[in-house]
Amino acid sequence: MEHETASVTQRDAATDLVLSARGLGKTVTGADGDLTILDDVTFDVSRGETLAVVGPSGAGKSTLLALLAGLDTPSRGDVTLDGVSLTGLDEDGRAKVRAGRVGFVFQSFHLIPALTAIENVMMPLELAGERQARKVATEILTDVGLGERLRHYPAQLSGGEKQRVAIARAFASRPALLFADEPTGNLDTGTGENIERLLFDLNQRHDATLILVTHDQGLAQRCSRRLAIEGGRLARDERG
Repeated sequence: MEHETASVTQRDAATDLVLSARGLGKTVTGADGDLTILDDVTFDVSRGETLAVVGPSGAGKSTLLALLAGLDTPSRGDVTLDGVSLTGLDEDGRAKVRAGRVGFVFQSFHLIPALTAIENVMMPLELAGERQARKVATEILTDVGLGERLRHYPAQLSGGEKQRVAIARAFASRPALLFADEPTGNLDTGTGENIERLLFDLNQRHDATLILVTHDQGLAQRCSRRLAIEGGRLARDERG
């Protein structure tokens, strides 16, 4: 009976994992030879966690995020995303794994200038085959306070409004996992705090897992867990 209970517990723990990194390393070759950006990084992320990746500039934080999301490939090690190993998959294969599972919010917003706010949110929905893309996009943009700005182009929006569009786009497909790279980095303090509240509120309501890179200690402290990257290695793993 004890053996059966232990086996069930192990299966439940495995099922609860949304992401697993094992021995991740990234080395690039430049004019001065090989440069190791990340070395032997290992950790797991459970569903529903909010995880901040912190550390000094150049420590490898954004590189780690790109590897976890399958936007880049490691030199060593493996990433398992929602139960699927990314090792050996080409770019199209990794994109298929991300589709419907993963959302992104970037410091520089990454909106398409020629598309309106609603069109920016609709585009990934349409690519995923969502038949009610306009309805879904309208609802989520209204939810983030941009119901009156649907037909405005990025150039007509403030920095905070652009990030709201980006957040709406990220959550529109109801991803299980959201990656955010310095989501408040280009915003003033007041606007950044508003975006921070919105990000965590939506993440909780959508029952998603959030992994973010930030230099903002206040933002990091709002997360349930913090990973400190120093010199390309995992220096600390703190909870609470």
